Amino acid sequence: MFTFLLVVHIIVAAALVTVILMQRSEGGGLASGGNPGGLMSARGAADFLTRATAILATMFVVLSITLAALATVEGTPGKIDTSLVGKTATAPAAPAPAPADPLAAAAAQGSDAAAPANSGNAQ
Repeated sequence: MFTFLLVVHIIVAAALVTVILMQRSEGGGLASGGNPGGLMSARGAADFLTRATAILATMFVVLSITLAALATVEGTPGKIDTSLVGKTATAPAAPAPAPADPLAAAAAQGSDAAAPANSGNAQ
């Protein structure tokens, strides 16, 4: 049941995207800068694409809620694989020692290479 509704949900979502993209742009977006009677007029409400969008959007929301409810009800815990119980993993090989810090080695030898470069501001 869940898989069937999921497939229907995907089909409805694809159809909704298609119908929305087929509609003519009114311009202005949420600002409604276009024709003042365009969207809420009797002709605009009776348009096939507008009705199809409303029906598909309603179906999408109802299917989303239904799938969410079914996911919580039918959510059975998965089977845990116990085939590895009792087997011990081998420890990884010891890492190679880190190379010595060249600046610290130079400072230990008393070399001037480890001293910071003078910027020439000293008088």
